Amino acid sequence: MSDESSAAISAVRRDWAAEHRLAYLRSGGAEGHIMDISAVGGRSFATHCLIKYRGRVSGKIFITPLCYADIGGEVVICGSKGGADHHPAWYLNLVASSLIEFQIATQAFRGTWREPEGAERDKVWSFFIDCHPFYAAYQAATERVLPLVMFKAIESTPVFKESDATGIRQN
Repeated sequence: MSDESSAAISAVRRDWAAEHRLAYLRSGGAEGHIMDISAVGGRSFATHCLIKYRGRVSGKIFITPLCYADIGGEVVICGSKGGADHHPAWYLNLVASSLIEFQIATQAFRGTWREPEGAERDKVWSFFIDCHPFYAAYQAATERVLPLVMFKAIESTPVFKESDATGIRQN
């Protein structure tokens, strides 16, 4: 997929993503965790988390909703950017940090993260696309290998608030 077609997908989904993020934050996680995304090739009972991270250049705090799966007690997300030829900003910011903050429904955590490799990555990828099948199309649309990020909670934190974010991601 070209960056232009990825930008077109992003433009269509931008309002939905912003509304999803706000519903998740404003409800304290009671809304937004489970969403019906069958209209875009997903499942009718799809799971979403929030990740909170600092911009590596701006220093601003961002909160992004993402599809996730739980495998072996770890949360897994994918840096797809809709199959764009470059990584999403959240992924680039995450790799510049040693910890991650994430929220699943009404519980938030600080945790460690890692990227699975080799046979483990293959297993995790297979599981992830079983949970969220449209990611296979995203992978087919680009030559880059979509990164998988796995994280594990090390401590509970307060749920995220809209005021925690000092920046709003535009794409």
